[in-house]
Amino acid sequence: MEWPVRPAEEYLAHLAEGRFMVQRCRDSGDLFFHPRVAAPATGSTNLEWVELSGRGTVYSTTVVRQKPPAQDYNVALIDLEEGPRMMARVDGVPPEDVAIGMAVRARIVTENDQPLVIFRPA
Repeated sequence: MEWPVRPAEEYLAHLAEGRFMVQRCRDSGDLFFHPRVAAPATGSTNLEWVELSGRGTVYSTTVVRQKPPAQDYNVALIDLEEGPRMMARVDGVPPEDVAIGMAVRARIVTENDQPLVIFRPA
């Protein structure tokens, strides 16, 4: 028996194609992230995938300190222009220079043979 594509796998497939997509509930119009089988607010399974602009704003950030020689990095919550909030890394600046309110732009990269979304200052 073949199982249908799971939302997380479909999300990764979109990223592998170079498309930053999230789900939208067709009933409420709400966009949300992380991929799931039902909308978080309504439980509706009437969902579709929509492509995002990639623009966002840093909502919060923290620096994760590493033992040398590993490099420190940041973990940030990003408010996407279209509404959802997601956790990601902001690259392109030192981790301590990532600031709340900073405008950022999504970029799809591949790490450990898997696509993921990171952000860079806009």
